[in-house]
Amino acid sequence: MQRTFHRIAAATLAIALSAGAASALAADVMVGGAPMFPTKDIIDNAVNSKDHTTLVAAVKAAGLVETLKGPGPFTVFAPTNDAFAALPAGTVDTLLKPENKGTLTKVLTYHVVAGKWDAQSLAKQIMDGMGSATLKTVAGGTLTAKAAGTLTAKAADGKIWLMDEKGATAQVTIPDVYQSNGVIHVVNKVLMPK
Repeated sequence: MQRTFHRIAAATLAIALSAGAASALAADVMVGGAPMFPTKDIIDNAVNSKDHTTLVAAVKAAGLVETLKGPGPFTVFAPTNDAFAALPAGTVDTLLKPENKGTLTKVLTYHVVAGKWDAQSLAKQIMDGMGSATLKTVAGGTLTAKAAGTLTAKAADGKIWLMDEKGATAQVTIPDVYQSNGVIHVVNKVLMPK
């Protein structure tokens, strides 16, 4: 009887441990109807989001897939399909042409910052910067991060906004989509360098 109890207890513990391991590998958040797994890289997660098909096509056209599959860490401010659709008519088609690869690369890398800047890190930078923080993009330009709502050292209770070099703003609509090589923040506008 005691052996049976020990076997049942051991089996229960094994099931509990495997369930815990499975939940550790589970997606933290859904983006574009797809689970985003923190164990996958930026590209392997982004290709599953139905809200980011334009971004994925642009990353492929610019030849940035291998870079964003690299070790990073990277922070990507990922515009949705609707953000790309809001650009003037023909802009996306023009950018995707092979002869415009340099411009496309500059626009896309303007949405990437070296390092892992989650909402808590951004909130701290904004507080330390007296209400705003300047982020240097991989393209060499800058983005200005600001927060609406209450700001604490832990996170922005409101929303984080980004302003590009032309003065346009984008809102972070889904923050902290953790990746194995960084973090993605979904944004509602395409940001443009000078």
